[in-house]
Amino acid sequence: MLFLGIDIGKRTHVASLISEKGQVLFKAFSFNNTLEGGEALINKLQNFVDSYDEIEVGMEATGHYWLSLYSFLIDQNLKVYVVNPLQTDGWRKGTEIRKRKTDIIDSLLIAELIRYGDFLETTLANDEMLSLRNLSRFRNYLIQSTSDLKRKAIAVLDQVFPEYETVFSNIFGKTSKEILLHFSSASDFESITANQLNEALEQFRMKKFAQRKIQALSTLAPNSFGIKIALDSFSLQLKMIIEQLNFIESQIQNIESELELLLQKLNSPITTIPGIGPVNAAVILGEIGDIKRFSTPAKLVAYAGLDATVSQSGEYSSTSNRMSKRGSPHLRTAIFSAAFIASNNDPVFKAYYEKKRAEGKHHFVAVNAVARKMCNTIHAILTQNVPYDSQMNR
Repeated sequence: MLFLGIDIGKRTHVASLISEKGQVLFKAFSFNNTLEGGEALINKLQNFVDSYDEIEVGMEATGHYWLSLYSFLIDQNLKVYVVNPLQTDGWRKGTEIRKRKTDIIDSLLIAELIRYGDFLETTLANDEMLSLRNLSRFRNYLIQSTSDLKRKAIAVLDQVFPEYETVFSNIFGKTSKEILLHFSSASDFESITANQLNEALEQFRMKKFAQRKIQALSTLAPNSFGIKIALDSFSLQLKMIIEQLNFIESQIQNIESELELLLQKLNSPITTIPGIGPVNAAVILGEIGDIKRFSTPAKLVAYAGLDATVSQSGEYSSTSNRMSKRGSPHLRTAIFSAAFIASNNDPVFKAYYEKKRAEGKHHFVAVNAVARKMCNTIHAILTQNVPYDSQMNR
């Protein structure tokens, strides 16, 4: 058996090949991240083997740059292992006396790691899982984008009509956004004509509710402490922000619909677990991939970064209440969110939460304990492929 280690780069990759005994067959073979580059690597390998069954390939999950090469090599029927960079860093520290890091050294180090087999593989279970991960991560990006836009909208409103927020419990509700698309400063509300009001109301979903709100805003407008200069530029900015918000929110709805369709295809029992709805289920399944990667629930807990940090020196050993926060932040957030919901609504998870609180644990520490318990439940549900049963948790 031969072992190929590949150091991943944005434009160029570096590969090294070693034998079963660790003999270097070639090193520092550089090839571009293109179809021609991939074919050059294949041609190089054909000089050493008659069959691809004789080669195992290892590469780091470096950003998103590894995915194209991974897809190409899998299509060539090569056995490919994708490892977490944290594992190669640990391997480097354990085998290198001097701190050295180059493309050549890293490609050889990855080949050695695969040869010894002391690693946790990152695999892509199937197209549906990859789609879940891609779409759920993009949804998260879009939600962060809406948060940024909302902060900007509030900043503009605070300048042009600071009293606006007193009329709405949520200034980003449908009616409020519809109003802001038509009237975006105190002076706009102050000078509304009957014709303008009627034309605007024709486009509103909740006409009577909108009319009451506009009347309330018109009452506040004459005494507003908003700025009186450069109003046109602020009004244009606010309208464009609201238009962006509406567009992105429609994209989020489209993504959530697609995620539900993917979940229906997978028919996973994960949504039977309390606190895990379609969105959290999509994130959790997409981030976990194949549950067989985790031989024990503790490994899933560690991958989610929900395990406690450990400090040890000599005979002293201390475990703090802080989460390690290593692994997938997306998985950690989804499980923690599900644990928070379950600790309020499910009898078993709620009892466990209250037990931790009775022990003097802080609220978030107790929720984190519930999250670890939920990891155990997720592991059991996915491994056995059976619906949730509260007796399982007891």
